[in-house]
Amino acid sequence: MGILNITPDSFHAASRQDSLDRAIENGLGMWKQGATWVDVGGESTRPDAEAVSLQEELDRVIPVINGLRQANPNGLISIDTRRPEVARQAIQAGADMINDVSGLRDPEMIEVVLDSGCAICIMHMQGHPNNMQVNPTYQNCSQEVSENLKEIANALVMAGHPQQLICVDPGIGFGKTLQHNVELLQNHEMFRGVNNYSILWGVSRKSMISQLTGKTNTDDRLPGTLAIAAFAHNEGIDILRVHDVEEHIDLLKVLNNL
Repeated sequence: MGILNITPDSFHAASRQDSLDRAIENGLGMWKQGATWVDVGGESTRPDAEAVSLQEELDRVIPVINGLRQANPNGLISIDTRRPEVARQAIQAGADMINDVSGLRDPEMIEVVLDSGCAICIMHMQGHPNNMQVNPTYQNCSQEVSENLKEIANALVMAGHPQQLICVDPGIGFGKTLQHNVELLQNHEMFRGVNNYSILWGVSRKSMISQLTGKTNTDDRLPGTLAIAAFAHNEGIDILRVHDVEEHIDLLKVLNNL
């Protein structure tokens, strides 16, 4: 899954798109490089990020989704949003999946998922972007996060949503310390549950890489990101959400032939 940030303040500056044409061009390029999904987002959810207005988020993402869908009718598009109205209009514009970093906290978002029958990625976040990294605390991180995600996913299945259209994301860096993040990656088997949900990891160039390597600039965190991707491949993780599609495709091509 390639990350397409239609925002001026995403934590990795090189991923920011500065025009509609450029965003569409880069999204098409991700598919050409080998991405299965292009994940379009119009609101930064980095630590301390401030929310944007509904209209601004719509103005950022809907034209991009329209452009991508017109240029590639068969490419898979994900909308990265916490807002039901953005998700609804994105689905109408051609998006195939909702990637909700707030974990379906808004009941209206659940209605959008069930009414549209679209794929859904449920991510765990403790708190909100503007406070999530203020002393995140758990009694048992892996157990609490996995049980929360499975409870939400199981409720969707009970409501009639196909389990194969549900994936769960532990939310690396979203209300977690380094120790929490490592624990969640190591204990990924706890997240599948009896319905065998798909698992998505979004670790690309995050502060976790900096804490493990000492590389404070996001431009220098690709090698560490690829290390986690190799681990994910060996552990059978289903989707990797990344900034650098071509490099990850090369990594997976090599690993698949060893």
